[in-house]
Amino acid sequence: MADVRHRQPLRLAILDAERILAGAGIDSARYEAEEIAAHVVGVERMKLPLVPLVDPQVVDGIGKLVHQRAKRIPLQHLLGWAPLGPITVDVGPGVFIPRPETELLLDWGLRHLQGKSRPLVVDLCTGSAALALATAHSRPDAVVHAVEMDRSALAWARRNADKQVTAGDTPIRLHAADVTAPGVLSELDGSVDLVLCNPPYVPMGTVVPPEVADHDPAQAVFSGGDGLDVIRHVVALAARLLVPGGGVAIEHDDTQGESVPALLASRRVLTDVQEHPDLVGRPRFATALRS
Repeated sequence: MADVRHRQPLRLAILDAERILAGAGIDSARYEAEEIAAHVVGVERMKLPLVPLVDPQVVDGIGKLVHQRAKRIPLQHLLGWAPLGPITVDVGPGVFIPRPETELLLDWGLRHLQGKSRPLVVDLCTGSAALALATAHSRPDAVVHAVEMDRSALAWARRNADKQVTAGDTPIRLHAADVTAPGVLSELDGSVDLVLCNPPYVPMGTVVPPEVADHDPAQAVFSGGDGLDVIRHVVALAARLLVPGGGVAIEHDDTQGESVPALLASRRVLTDVQEHPDLVGRPRFATALRS
């Protein structure tokens, strides 16, 4: 056991971490410093005040992760996980990191399923499978399909799906497929209650933060000159998959607050097209219902 005289205030280690992260241009420096400290100490972030003193090796561990984060390695890669709604998923190189904004899309989807027994759900461009698994966790009676074409992302999705099954959740059904391919999921035509999609949607050439440019897979971020190459196919696929009364929700870039709703409205079978803002009021996802 370490000599208590050599233990150091955790509060000071967090303040030093915050200073380094802020100097690296990280906006949420205080939050991230606390998350790193909680990870190293092995407690929830809200319980850090209950740990006044720590051993020198804990301070060293915090410092090592902080200096990696200062190089703009994503916090989620350093921690090994990312939250989405009621669950966390494992993430790392080769898979897109779920963002907090996507929880709004998830919430819309779960509200749409209220009153529906044993709904059929499809998550397109599933990546880590966060949306699909959060839906299955929240609706154990749902049959959830998830589609992903990238092998690396699929490996993460399978890992997360296995973890959630071990935790007691209903298994999802993973498909190695391209959402732009003709006839994908044709066996589900006209039977799906909810289609969710967080596709690649950033226009090519857009300047993105280092965490995205250097660590998120490019094929999960960019999608043609206007960012709509994949979304155009997703809209057509959703129109084919949905049961009458079924809903679709598609996340998009904040520059696409008019173009994505217009794509949905262009399908005669899709009605009640609506645009939804993100946490700071920017256009973030669009929804529609199958007539």
